[in-house]
Amino acid sequence: MTAPFRFPRFFVTSPSPCPYLPGRLERKVFTELSGPHAGELNDALGRIGFRRSQSVAYRPSCAGCSACVSVRVVTGGFTPNQTQRRLIRRNADLEVSACPPWATDEQYDLLRRYLNSRHPGGGMTNMDEADYADMIEQSPVQSHVIEYREPSSGGRRGRLVGACLTDQQADGLSMIYSFFDADHDARPGLGSFVILDHITRAHAVGLPYVYLGYWVKGSPRMSYKARYRPLEVLGPTGWSLLNDDTPAPQGMPDVVEAL
Repeated sequence: MTAPFRFPRFFVTSPSPCPYLPGRLERKVFTELSGPHAGELNDALGRIGFRRSQSVAYRPSCAGCSACVSVRVVTGGFTPNQTQRRLIRRNADLEVSACPPWATDEQYDLLRRYLNSRHPGGGMTNMDEADYADMIEQSPVQSHVIEYREPSSGGRRGRLVGACLTDQQADGLSMIYSFFDADHDARPGLGSFVILDHITRAHAVGLPYVYLGYWVKGSPRMSYKARYRPLEVLGPTGWSLLNDDTPAPQGMPDVVEAL
C-alpha cells in the first residue's frame, strides 16, 4: 500500500535563548508542510507534539531539557468549573465568527495592543503588518481566524475584542495563536473565554481534542493551561491524563517511531 505522503525531511535549528526557562537554550526540529498532503502530514505530526507556524511544523528538541510538554483538552470530558461558567455567561453576548485566514487591519491593531499590554519587549513586538499577514495567510492546511466581537449596533459590526488563528485537524482544533483586548475592564478573562469557546466548538462537531500547544510545569506563563481538565500530556509512551499528584511526563516519542 502506498503511503499518503513521502516521509518528510527534518532539520534542527541553532540553539537560542529559551523564552520560558531563564538561562537555558532552546532548539527546534522542524519540517516543511507543502504539497497536496500537507494536511495529513500536519495531522500526523500534531499527534506527536508538533506545532504549525506558517508552512513549517516544529517541536522542541533541546539538548538536556524536556520541560516543554504538548497538552490537549479532552472535549468530551470537559465540564467548566464555577469560575469558567461565570466567564461563559459574561461573554455570551459576543458575536463569534469563523473567518477565512485573511489578515485585516483591525486584527493587526488588536494584536499590537495585546502585545504591548501582555508581552512588551517580547519576540513578536517587532512584527509589522506584512509579518502578521504571513502568519495568518501562509497556511497549507485548513485554517480559520475565529473572531470575537461585541454585539452589533445600529447596523454596524461590533468592536473586535479577540481573535485566534485556529487549524482544524482530523482529531481536533489546534489553537495556533490567540490575542485579545487585555485591557478591557468590562470583560476580564477574554483569553480564557477564547479557550472555552474552542472546547465548546470542537465538542459540538465531534472533535475530541483542543490542542493548546506546549506546557512547562512551574512556568507562570504556562500555568493557565492546566486549568482545563481533563488535560492530556504527551510523554515518551504516548498521551496520558495529567493529574495533580503525578509529575508531568518528560520528553516526547521518537519522531521516526511515531510516524
